Amino acid sequence: MKELTPEQIQKNWEQLRSLINNTFEGDRLEKLNKMYDHFEDRMCIAPASGVEYYHYAHVGGYVEHVLHVVDLALKLTNLWQAEGATIDFTDEEIIFAALHHDLGKVGDMENDYYIPNESEWHRKNQGKIFAHNDKLQYMTVTDRAVYLLGLFEIPMTENEYIGLRLTDGLYEEANKKYYITYSPGNTLKTNIAYILHAADSMATHIEYDEWKRGEIQEEVKVQKNVDNIKKAVTLEETSEQLSTKSQDLFNELFGDKK
Repeated sequence: MKELTPEQIQKNWEQLRSLINNTFEGDRLEKLNKMYDHFEDRMCIAPASGVEYYHYAHVGGYVEHVLHVVDLALKLTNLWQAEGATIDFTDEEIIFAALHHDLGKVGDMENDYYIPNESEWHRKNQGKIFAHNDKLQYMTVTDRAVYLLGLFEIPMTENEYIGLRLTDGLYEEANKKYYITYSPGNTLKTNIAYILHAADSMATHIEYDEWKRGEIQEEVKVQKNVDNIKKAVTLEETSEQLSTKSQDLFNELFGDKK
């Protein structure tokens, strides 16, 4: 499992706060900073998921994933625009939606969303490193994100709401009516949701590939250690065999002959 150093966690947190302070302004920036100050201790070390083969299920994974999605969302926006797509939203809007698409994973005002899984069997055999906190009222991650932003009275534009609300695409059942419609009048009137969903999916798959490469490297390392142990044992056995043969030859040449 990937592990971030305290220095990396601190660097990612500072990058996140810098992004916020450089993107937003006025009353909204003040309210955002109030929210991030409240959640700082938990948010900076929160995982992005609970299962190791999902995305960034490690301490500090939440912030790392959010920064990844923001970066890809901006790059994909430029790509879509270059290919002729209509970009009817601002960088501030897509950054806001990307920053908060997983906000529900920080939990509520007092409790973490993810807690360490106490079951060693589930950790070792199923990769379930973290478990959901039963103390929380059930909500989807998206609904909790919108709820938390509302608690801190942080306003959002229609584009930001649509982008944040639909980032999970058809993985969230409630999004089906937005994405699948047979009425032209009900189709999404902005591309922000499509781009954010693509960015989140892309980040998730890249993060899985990163985990898989780490697993393969770990397997190679373990196998190398096993091979070295086998080799050492074989050499020891060979040495013992040669010693026995040498002793037998000595006895044959110089031992008592009857």
